[in-house]
Amino acid sequence: MPACDALNVVRQRMAEAAQRAGRRVDAVRLVAVSKRQPLEAIETLIACGQTDFGENQVQEALEKIGRLGGQPVEWHFIGHLQSNKTRHIGGHFNWVHTVDSVKLARRIDASAREAGRCVNLLLQVNVSGDPAKHGIAEEALLPMIDAIMEQRLEAIRLRGLMTIGYRDVAEAETRRSFCRLRELLEACRSRYGDHFSELSMGMSGDYTLAIEEGATLVRVGSALFGERPGQPRFSNT
Repeated sequence: MPACDALNVVRQRMAEAAQRAGRRVDAVRLVAVSKRQPLEAIETLIACGQTDFGENQVQEALEKIGRLGGQPVEWHFIGHLQSNKTRHIGGHFNWVHTVDSVKLARRIDASAREAGRCVNLLLQVNVSGDPAKHGIAEEALLPMIDAIMEQRLEAIRLRGLMTIGYRDVAEAETRRSFCRLRELLEACRSRYGDHFSELSMGMSGDYTLAIEEGATLVRVGSALFGERPGQPRFSNT
């Protein structure tokens, strides 16, 4: 399917999901997951009007960002971030979806201050309790936010939460995980204020469910770019 057609299909499905949930169509942003995609494919989607792109690997992202300088794009880091890679974040990314420690938040703040920018952060929560997944345990979330806020880090903004949904489970279980993240966000908003407003959840296989359960950012790769060689269908994008 041509890129613009694929983009339009995803946007239409997003709009229909928002309408089913009684939400505004413009309440959800599409993050096109462009990891391991050629530069030409990204440029094509930009020409079709896509403005948000997500990358999982810092080095790959830096090469793309460097070559696409000047394009009207916001870059989201959506992979597991190692502490030694944070020095590259402040000057290149608008969002980081995968913060799971005070140390990481502090290092991103230092990078952003050096670059003279401010970075939006989402805290990754392991709502499934799967030890194989990254993310903060539910019971550790509020204490970690307290600890981050005590640092008074002025070059980052805590904006909300992110999770990676279950794979190969019934729809009801997927919805349960998304609903739980929404409940956690509501608890954060009640305690810390309305700037906790973003929910990053949902990928190619379940983004419509995520929107129905409150997602404000969906991370979609395969449904936009097609499946990469050797990639299981809807593996993680």
